[in-house]
Amino acid sequence: MSNVTLIILCAGNSSRFALQAKKQWLRTDNLPLWLFVTNRLNDFSKFDKVIIASHKKELNYMRNFADDYIFIEGGDTRQESMKNALKEVDTDYVMVTDVARACIPKEVIENLISAKNDADCIVPILKVNDTVIYQNETINRDEVKLIQTPQLSNTKILINALDSDLEFTDDSSAIKNIGGTIKYIQGSSKSKKLTFEEDIETLECLNGPSKNFFTGTGFDIHPFEEDKKMFLGGINIDVPYGFKAHSDGDVLIHSLIDAILGAIGAGDIGEFFPDTDKMYKDIDSKILLEQIVEFVYNVGYEIVNVDLTIIAQKPKINPYKNEIKTTIAKLLNLEKQFVNIKATTAEKLGFIGRAEGVAVQTVSTLKYYNWKK
Repeated sequence: MSNVTLIILCAGNSSRFALQAKKQWLRTDNLPLWLFVTNRLNDFSKFDKVIIASHKKELNYMRNFADDYIFIEGGDTRQESMKNALKEVDTDYVMVTDVARACIPKEVIENLISAKNDADCIVPILKVNDTVIYQNETINRDEVKLIQTPQLSNTKILINALDSDLEFTDDSSAIKNIGGTIKYIQGSSKSKKLTFEEDIETLECLNGPSKNFFTGTGFDIHPFEEDKKMFLGGINIDVPYGFKAHSDGDVLIHSLIDAILGAIGAGDIGEFFPDTDKMYKDIDSKILLEQIVEFVYNVGYEIVNVDLTIIAQKPKINPYKNEIKTTIAKLLNLEKQFVNIKATTAEKLGFIGRAEGVAVQTVSTLKYYNWKK
């Protein structure tokens, strides 16, 4: 093996990236960008270990995509993510790159590994062709270098260099700060970093997302509880009883959340909001749905439509259907026409028929966010 571990950093919030999906979750065909980049680099050189630093809210979901990689929780900064990832490294060398550099050529990876013994940190650079002005003064452009990633470092030296209160924007800056040696090699203009929306047009190695659609189903059921407010579909139903539940018991929203999560393969509502957590005691379920919608959009999907069936002997649903529809459409960022609400009884069969509770069944359809449009 190469005695090199690869670390992919993709725990950021994409705060400078103006599109609705986080850049690490943009799809190329069916692959999220982070997986496309990881597979691509791992195919170039079989690393001893591949570690992916994920945003903490996306860590469990990322693990659904691959078994061959190690996933760790990243930090609030690039440096914190690196420190967390380095705890898993047991090779003499480590190569670190940002997921935003999607189209790194094979020769850059090969040249980094070939030079691993030549210095404490091997760094790809680009020379500057244009005139450079610094603080209104023209400086010698031959003395200016544009630093790129990935960078390959001696693992022990990098760990030592990062044991500092200073924040470094790349590995070589940290190693240089403790007197380590740096070797610069030729980088590539193809290794352009995806930072702003307009950068995406320059990444020629990326296809657009597939046109697949994804369907999920949800089902939830709650018994009644006397002397409690009833919330159904985000609105207050005027009856003297509510739902017995850890949260406010909004059976419609809970079913809807499960349908949405099912469509993207992200588990169920209990994995995101466990009923053993006091934080969610009596919580407004609209807040839970808002968090799920934000998650779904962050990881690269759009909600196409939802179809909900309320099964209840009581209360009467028809007087509230339009208000529920309007509320759900707003929470999902959908036009009202793409939310359908149906209501039926249980024909007096079972506990629903005995007017002891309500059930809701939901079907949702999602698609990938089309960043190519």
